[in-house]
Amino acid sequence: MSEHRPIRLLEQRLANQIAAGEVVERPASVAKELLENAVDAGGRNIHMDVEQGGVKLIRIRDDGFGIAKDDLPLALARHATSKIYQLEELEAVASLGFRGEALASISSVSRLRLASKTADQDSAYEVTAAGRDMVAEVKPCPHPNGTTIEVRDLFFNTPARRKFLRTERTEFNHLEETVRRLALSRFDVGITLTHNQKTIMQMRPAARQIEQEKRLADLLGKNFLQQAIRVEVEAAGMKLWGWVGLPTFSRSQADMQYFCVNQRVVRDRLVAHAIRQAYRDVLYNGRHPVFALYLEIDPKLVDVNVHPTKHEVRFRDGRLVHDFLFSSLHKALASVRPQTTDTEEPLAPQQLAPQVPDPVQTNMALAEQPNNSWQAGHPSTSSQTSHLAGHPPVNASGHPRPYGQASQPASQAAYQEMYAAAPIRQPMPTTEENGDIPPLGYAVAQLHGIYILAQNKQGMIIVDMHAAHERITYERMKQQLEGGRLASQPLLVPERMAVSTREADAVEEHGDYFQSMGFDVRRTGPEHIAIHQTPVLLSKAKHEDLVRDVLSDILTYGQSDRLMAQRNEILSTMACHGSVRAHHQLSIPEMNALLRDMEHTERSGQCNHGRPTWTQLSMAELDKLFLRGR
Repeated sequence: MSEHRPIRLLEQRLANQIAAGEVVERPASVAKELLENAVDAGGRNIHMDVEQGGVKLIRIRDDGFGIAKDDLPLALARHATSKIYQLEELEAVASLGFRGEALASISSVSRLRLASKTADQDSAYEVTAAGRDMVAEVKPCPHPNGTTIEVRDLFFNTPARRKFLRTERTEFNHLEETVRRLALSRFDVGITLTHNQKTIMQMRPAARQIEQEKRLADLLGKNFLQQAIRVEVEAAGMKLWGWVGLPTFSRSQADMQYFCVNQRVVRDRLVAHAIRQAYRDVLYNGRHPVFALYLEIDPKLVDVNVHPTKHEVRFRDGRLVHDFLFSSLHKALASVRPQTTDTEEPLAPQQLAPQVPDPVQTNMALAEQPNNSWQAGHPSTSSQTSHLAGHPPVNASGHPRPYGQASQPASQAAYQEMYAAAPIRQPMPTTEENGDIPPLGYAVAQLHGIYILAQNKQGMIIVDMHAAHERITYERMKQQLEGGRLASQPLLVPERMAVSTREADAVEEHGDYFQSMGFDVRRTGPEHIAIHQTPVLLSKAKHEDLVRDVLSDILTYGQSDRLMAQRNEILSTMACHGSVRAHHQLSIPEMNALLRDMEHTERSGQCNHGRPTWTQLSMAELDKLFLRGR
């Protein structure tokens, strides 16, 4: 702007429309603000009518406290709210909305009508606005206790904004997702949604767990509930509860992830990182977990006043929250293993692989084909037979070596003894001996040297023997490694690195973490560090890149798991080579021994690469295949 212009106060209408640009992006934004107001006003039954995707009409009626006659003009004024009065309340916000700009902003770009009645008033009153400076005129109207807000002709006076709206279907999809988020975050609120006079969603308040699970099934699908496990953990003044999907029930995009902090759906990088970390060892590459999780924390320990739309939060102690989320979910996923049921019904759904065909799952199965084709060219030998007991193939000198390698590097040789730590256990007693059938039953046959067929109380079990033994071997190698100190080797010449002052400070502060993972990293100057020692297991890694990534994680999230991830990746590869291979014939006792090991191994439902290791077909499903009983 070339010419000099004096400073002036903005007109109220212009100021409201600028504020509207922050909070009123599309009809879904309006719906979010109005729904949050309805919940904060004590509404426990909310009815929402929408026409033309929300552009023509959004009407929300609640049964809350209502707005007193004298307060109605203030309800449409900027920076007017009943939710906070002083700074101390802002530091511990318990309501969903609190800025006091929503109604003023919405009324500046639409035709708005607000009608309300409190319990102590004899009649209801209404106030209207139509996108212009308003001299509020309050007049009586018929209305029950509670509040109704009508928003018509959104952006009628700002055609440039209206041009950016999408099709009616697209806008309604966004609005419906907004309602879904509220319904998932507030089980105590009943919600009805209609679109063009057609009922889309109708849910009653859900106080009991069974009612909450019904709402989850209605909103996220029955498969979600069947393929999810319940989590409830309380520690360090925080409580985490909800449902997390099994690794085998994953998505190609992160579209079924709902995380609530104090009944507010949020998106947070720290939370996302903690959940990804918990799933890292069991989720197939490129897939996204599904979850509906609820974190309860002291409002003083979380800042919700970060973003105008209140989608983001900031934790006072992010590292504590990160560790709590990761450890809770990591243990919950690790505890999933086959379990016995007392009835003839199939195993608990959370122990089953997905029943719905998924193109990506098909690709997951195909990902193993190159490995199988390699194995096909290597017939069984005496060395492979000895390997079945948990020992890898041996070379001419009698020392173990991985498949497909003529020799092995010293760094891997130091850990080859861990192969012997993962034998298949001896089979447990048969049914006749103890009168009880274990969860995965007993083996009856082997199919093409790849799958184990077993029968249990519910029907037929199918196990991918290589994938199952790979997980068993991997978990035992991790346990043995974590039981002692990680072997390290000094570098002949320390690797010197130039870093920022913050990164150098982080090296000093988190030196114990580097030591625990086998690294000796020291600060040598204000902006220089040096790597003096590295883990034997990571001898071939690019140490400088790895340390930089670790420091980046520490500065962003307060901690890093990259060193452990690199270590586990190598252990996973070793476990893959140290496990029984496909096309290898097993005896019935050996197959039963593998089944028993699966029942006692953490995360045995997935191999190291996230593929399912077993599934079940119940007798009812088998009868359906062959039309029995029809």
